[in-house]
This record gives sequence, structure tokens and C-alpha cells, in this order.
Amino acid sequence: MSPSARSAAATEAAQDRTPRGRPEIDSGTGPEPLLRVQTLGRFRVWRDGRELPGSVWERDKAVQLLQFLLTRRGRLTERERIVEALWPEQSIEAGERDFKVALSSLLRAIEPERAPRAESQVVSRAGTAYGLAPDAAWVDAQALEAAVAAGNRDLAGDPESALRHYRAAAELYQGDFLPERRYEDWACAEQERLQMLALGAMANLAALVLEANPLEALHLAARIHDVDPLWEEAWRLEMRAHLARGNPGLALRAWQRCVQALDAELGIAPLPATRALVEPLLSAGARLETSP
Repeated sequence: MSPSARSAAATEAAQDRTPRGRPEIDSGTGPEPLLRVQTLGRFRVWRDGRELPGSVWERDKAVQLLQFLLTRRGRLTERERIVEALWPEQSIEAGERDFKVALSSLLRAIEPERAPRAESQVVSRAGTAYGLAPDAAWVDAQALEAAVAAGNRDLAGDPESALRHYRAAAELYQGDFLPERRYEDWACAEQERLQMLALGAMANLAALVLEANPLEALHLAARIHDVDPLWEEAWRLEMRAHLARGNPGLALRAWQRCVQALDAELGIAPLPATRALVEPLLSAGARLETSP
């Protein structure tokens, strides 16, 4: 193989080991986290820059245990509560036995070089309570929360900074939190919370870029529609973006789709603020038109 071919192959391999669909991690002056975890859109784990293959997970309950702890970042959870969530049909004794098996499998997967009985770098324990060790993992959901919080903080006083943070949040949101666990009670609340944070960030980002880049605002509104077609603010953003691009006909079509969606799913009409955007067009009987 030629040097250039080897270089290209090495680059491709490095890319395969790197989490995609997220901004670069700012590790600051602290140590690099042992793990990097993607929870949005799909579940993937990297250790020391290499993605863990599915074969390292000896059992699905080990994966679920890690995912459960990820929903409770920054908190310790009593073992009994973990057992109730992951083994709801088991007796307490059987559930605690299966918990120990799952925990051992999890630690072997993420810390294969850990000595027997040595303290885990990833899973903290205090008595009978367990949680993720602080700074043991970079988690995309946690990064999204931080980006949204920073954007909300800067929105009034520094819109350019807010725009950057919201754009980072929009990039991080690759889909629902742990989509493979969407029917698990222990994951549902976190799925909904992160979805609302992400859609709110996209809506704020669309409002910030609308005047300078209405096409980007349209793309963001479409992303929101794909996740939640009843998010009325996204319909208003789409209408405003079409009007900003000189397409009143497309704004009217967006209005009609909004009316249909809200009526079909909720049996309600759009808010007055939504109708006000197209009221002049409705009153004038504007002709539906499109532009490239």
C-alpha cells in the first residue's frame, strides 16, 4: 500500500472511532473522560476514542443498567429502585441477584482492565446507592442541556453567543433519547424533557437567524415538524420565513397545514398570533404561488 493510501486508510479508521454528529468536545484543562456516550438518535459508547462493539455487552441488562444510570446523571440511585425499574416482575431477592450480574457485565465491558474488587472509575457507589462517577463520561444529552442553558442565559444580552449555543444544541440532537427504550417507563420522562429542550433551542435558533437566513429558519422549522407537528411556534416560524423570502403563497400553505394538523390531532384552531401572520393574505384572497 502506498504512503498516501495508508494515510487515507488511517484517517478513515480514526473517523470511524470518533463520535459523529456532535461539536468537538471542549475538555478544558481537565482529564479526558474515559467514556464518550451518544444517547440521542441511537446508543453508542466510545472508550479511549474507540467505539465499543456490540460483542462486549454480554447481556442486554448490562446495557440497560448503564442507560438507566445515564437518565440519572449526577445522582445516586438506591439499588432497590434500580431493581424495581429494570426487573419489575422479579422478587427483590431475584432482582438484586440479577442486578449484581448485570453490574459485573457492565464493568467488564467498560473497564476490562479493572482489577477484581477494584473501585470503578465509571460507576460510583455509596452504600447501596449507585450512579455514574462525576466526569467519567462525556454524554451528548448532558452537553445538549448545557448548550441550551447557555443559549437561554445569553439570549437577551448576547444574541450572537446564544445563536452559537443553540446551533450546537441543534447539532447534538440527532433524535430521541435512547429510542430503543422509548417504551420503558424509566426512560420516557427523560426522552420528553430532552426533546422539549432541543425543539425549544431549534425554535430560538430559527428566530435568531430568520432575518439574515430565512432558508435556515425553514430547515429548522421542518426539523421541528418532523418531531412534533403540533408545535405551533414552528408553524409561525415557517410562515414568517416564507414571507421573508417573498413567498406569501407558501406561507398560506403552511397556515393550512397548521390548521389541519391541530384540528385532526387536538380539535383546536391555531392561536390568534398564528392567524395574524397570514390575516392580510386571507383577507386579500392572496393567490397561492411558489418560487424556486
